[in-house]
Amino acid sequence: MNTALLSRLTESDSLAVGVLGVGNIGTVHLKSALVMPGVDVRAVADARSENRARAKRAGVSRTYDDYATLLESEDLDAAVVALPPFLHADAVEQAAAAGVDVFVEKPLARSSEEADRMLETAAEARITVGVDHTLRYQPDVVGVKEAYEDGRVGHVPYASITRLNDGALGRPPVTDSPPEWPLDADAAGGGSLLELGIHCFDVLEWLFGDLEVESAAIGETLELPVEDAATVLLRAPETETTITLHCGSYQWEQLPEVNTRLRLEGVTGTIANEEYLPENFYASAAKSAIGNVAGRVTGDDPDVFGPTFYLRAHYDALAAFFDAIRNDERPPVDGRDGKRTLELAEAAYECAKPTGSNDLEATEVTL
Repeated sequence: MNTALLSRLTESDSLAVGVLGVGNIGTVHLKSALVMPGVDVRAVADARSENRARAKRAGVSRTYDDYATLLESEDLDAAVVALPPFLHADAVEQAAAAGVDVFVEKPLARSSEEADRMLETAAEARITVGVDHTLRYQPDVVGVKEAYEDGRVGHVPYASITRLNDGALGRPPVTDSPPEWPLDADAAGGGSLLELGIHCFDVLEWLFGDLEVESAAIGETLELPVEDAATVLLRAPETETTITLHCGSYQWEQLPEVNTRLRLEGVTGTIANEEYLPENFYASAAKSAIGNVAGRVTGDDPDVFGPTFYLRAHYDALAAFFDAIRNDERPPVDGRDGKRTLELAEAAYECAKPTGSNDLEATEVTL
């Protein structure tokens, strides 16, 4: 932890926080931080006026159209970097110059090489880097890990994970032009493998230790400049587990109720994340929402983001990062973890490259 942060924390228990980028996921982080005990959201930055206006309606008093100006102007302890991937490196560099710890939306960077440069910059400035890999915080995934570590199914020779979304184009019918950067390989670093698969790599190493990529297939179900489907075969040497990973950004008219499937095939039984979901997902959401309304009347603390455990997972991930920097500890998911997921994605991309023509050469046969 930098000395400027330490001195500020001795003056106040609240962390001074800025949010860089308040689009879709940035708004989730903003709303989490706004209701988090001991956190003071000082300002947000976003190039889009409508996003800044939404942040003001949420209760933010100061907004900027440029994140560098925010970092120069505000006295912050931490910044949430929820910008497109091609801006992550610059945002971390600007935060390092200001001595501000950073919580970076995944993927940490567009490549492991870029991540290395970011982490070197952070180390030189003695700032902490956390990464928003939220699958670790979903209760269904936590339930799988606890059951596995308790030895419920013994040795697990095989596991599988699938993560789906509706992609940059949104659900059909598509009426508005999508943002340009998710469909730009240079800006995003890749397609579904970096958008969705990166979460899977993180949670699988959390479960099984270091992974090795054995093979991969990358494809496009639509004519897009980045992949919208990927399947990867992995091996965990420590646990001798073979794993298949599939991620896809498909044009779902209605997404599945739960878009992540995790299954461990043990020698004495099976563990699946569906076992740890509410019995009735939508009824549970409604009950939680009603409880929040009642809590406002009685003065009880609301169950923040209770209606959807996806959003609650983002809240918990951000809270864990803030707790770590308060206590001068390594975040549960830090920059090295973020870089590791990129290395695995790059290994998968490399495995998926064509190896040349599979056509058999014609052979002259003499009878």
